[in-house]
Amino acid sequence: MSRKSALIFALVGFLWGIPYLFIKVAVDEENGYAPAIVVFGRVLIGAAILIPLAIKDRSIFDAFRGIKYVAFYALLEMVIPWILIGTAEQKISSGLAGLLIASVPIWSNIITYFQGDEDALKANRLLGIGIGFIGVVLIVGIESFTGSSDPLSILMVIVAAIAYAYAIIMIRSKLPDVSGIAINAVAMALTAIFYLPFTIALWPDHTVSPEATYSVIALGIFSTGIAFAIFFTLLADIGPTRASLVTYWNTAIAVVLGVLILSEPLTVGISVGLPLVMLGSWLVNRRAKV
Repeated sequence: MSRKSALIFALVGFLWGIPYLFIKVAVDEENGYAPAIVVFGRVLIGAAILIPLAIKDRSIFDAFRGIKYVAFYALLEMVIPWILIGTAEQKISSGLAGLLIASVPIWSNIITYFQGDEDALKANRLLGIGIGFIGVVLIVGIESFTGSSDPLSILMVIVAAIAYAYAIIMIRSKLPDVSGIAINAVAMALTAIFYLPFTIALWPDHTVSPEATYSVIALGIFSTGIAFAIFFTLLADIGPTRASLVTYWNTAIAVVLGVLILSEPLTVGISVGLPLVMLGSWLVNRRAKV
């Protein structure tokens, strides 16, 4: 990995680690917005950044030709998971949300197994799934039974992680040659259209804090628009296998920022589950030696 790629890798990890903090502030029930409004805001800003890029290289037309797949991708990658994560973060910590999302590679491996991928049965992947599942079970069990976190909110984030996993697998198989920037640009536009009526209906009648508004803006600019744009640059430079390792970096960022900035507790569940989930996800992604 070149120095340039390493810097982009670190930047993407940071930009995808910090959204959980922004979401936590933005969806505050007393001073923030409804989760649906936060989703609308971030995709509107993200689309405004990505669409011009996709128009410039004309890749947006390829995305429109595969609109039925892009629409399904938008449903699984944005419409469903982002509302679930936002709603969940009204009751659980941003660090826990980020940690549970780190299980995406584990779910991806399980999904590809059921789609006939024989590599999913390799020893390192099976070991990774086993360790990762133990980590998730311990997180859910310890956080729920100790009363540290809401079980339903934890389940929402796990469902979001599964949706993320399937969305990527599906879009890669259906539109393998279409630019990721174009796909996400159109997907964000579709998501914004979907959430517009909810935004109008749920617009707050209470005073929203400046921090909540700034968080939505930052979420849209940095963690949605810019992060998606530079991630596909990274993908082209180092390939999907190594690029996927950014998951571990952004998980650590999410937990650390939650503790340092939001004063979130580093609970027993997170302390025990974090290394297991990250190790499991790493093993699932690790290439076996030939």
